[in-house]
Amino acid sequence: MAMIRPFGRGAWWDCGLVLCLCTLFVSSGEGLPFKFASVYGDHMVLQQAPHRAVVWGQGDPGSNVTVRITPGDSEFKTVNSDVGLWNMTLDPMKAGGPYNVTARQHFKDPIPLEVVIKLVDVMFGDVWICSGQSNMQFTVIMGFNSTEEILAANNYPNIRLFTAGLVGSDTPLSNLDRVEQPWSVASAASVGGGMWNYFSALCWFYGRDLYDTLQYPIGLVASSFEGTPIEYWSSPDVLKKCNVNDTLPKKDKPSTDHPKHIPIVSGDNQNSVLWNAMIHPILNMTIKGAIWYQGESNADHPDSYLCLFPAMIDSWRSSWYLGTGGQTDPTFPFGFMQISGNVPGSTNLGYPEIRWHQTADYGYVPNPKMEKVFMAVAMDLWRPDSPWLTVHPQDKQDMGTRLSLAARAVAYGDKNIKFQGPFPSSLELGSSTVVVLYGPEAGHIEVRSTGGFEVCCSSVKNTCDEATAAWVEAPMVHTIHPNATNSVTVSTDNCHKIVTAVRYAWRETPCGFKMCPVYGMGSMQVPLPAPPFIMYMRVPQG
Repeated sequence: MAMIRPFGRGAWWDCGLVLCLCTLFVSSGEGLPFKFASVYGDHMVLQQAPHRAVVWGQGDPGSNVTVRITPGDSEFKTVNSDVGLWNMTLDPMKAGGPYNVTARQHFKDPIPLEVVIKLVDVMFGDVWICSGQSNMQFTVIMGFNSTEEILAANNYPNIRLFTAGLVGSDTPLSNLDRVEQPWSVASAASVGGGMWNYFSALCWFYGRDLYDTLQYPIGLVASSFEGTPIEYWSSPDVLKKCNVNDTLPKKDKPSTDHPKHIPIVSGDNQNSVLWNAMIHPILNMTIKGAIWYQGESNADHPDSYLCLFPAMIDSWRSSWYLGTGGQTDPTFPFGFMQISGNVPGSTNLGYPEIRWHQTADYGYVPNPKMEKVFMAVAMDLWRPDSPWLTVHPQDKQDMGTRLSLAARAVAYGDKNIKFQGPFPSSLELGSSTVVVLYGPEAGHIEVRSTGGFEVCCSSVKNTCDEATAAWVEAPMVHTIHPNATNSVTVSTDNCHKIVTAVRYAWRETPCGFKMCPVYGMGSMQVPLPAPPFIMYMRVPQG
């Protein structure tokens, strides 16, 4: 509701619909409408203390704007920039609400007037960005138990949802051009939208699981686009740093990420178009962190992901920090799903290489190159009967649970949370076996299926070069290690040269539904699959 008040007159005039539309355009100078940025709206969540939320929008260049939060007596003042953008940094606010946020624009030309706009039912809590390609865009109605899950959303009115519209731009935008779903209270109606538009299943289940633990408002901003590579989401500075060409390699066949390809902007060069149109316009909004599910569209050129993914995370962090005047953490928590399986039996190395590069080739996060980054493994959650192609797992519930466990440990600092599947600490070479030893943090491991391990069989010590080596299957053998129960022993009988390395789950689709070879038990009795790895022996061999 907008209101207009001549200076020196009496009471406020409440305006009807027609008058409201007119008053939004009452201005001087350039005649810009006075409004909040499109990522703001009734029912939204603003970032809670210790961060300071930033509120911004458009107005007359040079005019004065004041913002008041009610209930309360805090008032904030600013002057519009020359280009007509105003922003306000609020005081730190504890989680809770609801509040009203009222903005007033004051100007004197042609007559002294105020224009008033208001946001109602605003909560303070944690704001999370959910981004990526189709597995993030995949909606609740498309997943398992959708009817029950959609109805259950009525029990979470303190979770609030927003979905950006699908749009690209050749240049950075200051405001979202399209909004698919304005800020909405979580309900069966707002969660249970149509296929591929709203609301993101992974984003919802992640936020819901966090809310069950935190018990304060959660704001979820979904900004994803199916069939898109990481280059589209990366700024030009990231592309330059990683020596990425202007155009991506031409595909010989349509992407398997989505049944149809949707062009974003005209022309061959699509790089940075989603950074420009779906990330850049929300950089002035203070956030807690971001989660990401993307990578399938880079499987045909995985090598660049090793540079692009950490660089994109760093770029988003620094850009949000600058965009909010230092109010968003410069190393805000960033979580991601490792990509799931796709085509059963495929040996395409693109998928395992993407999974490996998603961790900066460490195999786990956080790590020295990716601090405050967390992940969840999804390679065991695909099913051959998915009606949305095998590349789109319907079980986004388990993904949300696994990712929220990691967030509780990394983003919220709960040191008692066990959030990672088993990762090897060392290898022990025997006469015809290799023992894969897992660290004590792995706890008791569970073996659900055989296979999954390979050894590098090389003619040269300590190397695994294609010219002198080959990967061969290393079947599990039932040998109990005398000093470790959290270990797996594999046979090297298929190698008649030198065993130089071991790798695990190095397939596009390495296992069946929840039947990967190795699991550990996480907090809340959540089984956590071991992630893929490559580990070199690095020991003298005779």
